[in-house]
Amino acid sequence: MAPGAIYEEAVPAGVTGSKTATTSTTSTAAEKEQQLTPLESMAHRANSKPLPKIPTFTDMAAKRQWQLEHMAGCFRVWAREGYAEGISGHISVRDPEFEDRMWINPLGVHYGMLKASDMVCINYMTGEVVGGNMDIPANAAGVQIHSAAHKRRPDVHAVCHAHSIYGRAYSAFAQPLEMLTQDVCNFYNAHSIYRSYGGVALAAEEGDNIAKALGDGKAAILMNHGLLTVGHTVDEAAFQYMVLERSCKVQLLVEAAEANGRLQKKVIGPEEAAYNFKMNSDPETLYFEMQSHLRYEEYLSGGDYKN
Repeated sequence: MAPGAIYEEAVPAGVTGSKTATTSTTSTAAEKEQQLTPLESMAHRANSKPLPKIPTFTDMAAKRQWQLEHMAGCFRVWAREGYAEGISGHISVRDPEFEDRMWINPLGVHYGMLKASDMVCINYMTGEVVGGNMDIPANAAGVQIHSAAHKRRPDVHAVCHAHSIYGRAYSAFAQPLEMLTQDVCNFYNAHSIYRSYGGVALAAEEGDNIAKALGDGKAAILMNHGLLTVGHTVDEAAFQYMVLERSCKVQLLVEAAEANGRLQKKVIGPEEAAYNFKMNSDPETLYFEMQSHLRYEEYLSGGDYKN
């Protein structure tokens, strides 16, 4: 690890996603609009059927299995997105029962082949393998990065990192993304840059520095390395990764088009970017966003990733 790592903290921002209470028995249209969560605001209300939300569980074994199934499903989606790169890339999910444990993918198994039963359970405080797949080790660099993130961010339940093409390309500039589209506003004042490169993260120090650079944000761009996103669910973190990767692609395309001197890019203003962030980046909305991708994967694969 290179000494004197430089990082840029993310600026915390977000919404609770909960309904606004009202003390009146009658409400104006504007007041009713304020009572809606961001996700509810996205749906035309002619259909009163409620949108599916993040499920709750009383049985920890059932919740663990649900998390692992969604984790494997997210990997399958990533495989179709073309994010697999040899042994690189990992997703971790905090165990619902044991707060010092995380589940992570095994080393060298292609994203498109991963199943819920393949995941490895690791005590991220000690590094000890304590359950799950005992036949294949986890990626050592992944364990360092994800352990540090889970230690530093108790609010985070899932961490995603991969070496996808556009994220790697844009990371070479070590610059934050501009608010060029509605989608990238998911990271408005909520992504940071790790402006150091210490090689493959086999030392705990590099993992700690990456986690420190992440700060309280939703994502980090790791210089000369790739992208990292976090979330309250693996669905949220994995979908945010997809948005971040595509936003890097858009930024690169816009920069290339503007380089001819004939075109000039337009950046979304702070007020509009903040509004987009509020409406599009709460945990319920991002969880819901990922469900269509998971349903499509289940349709294509027959849901074998749940085994």
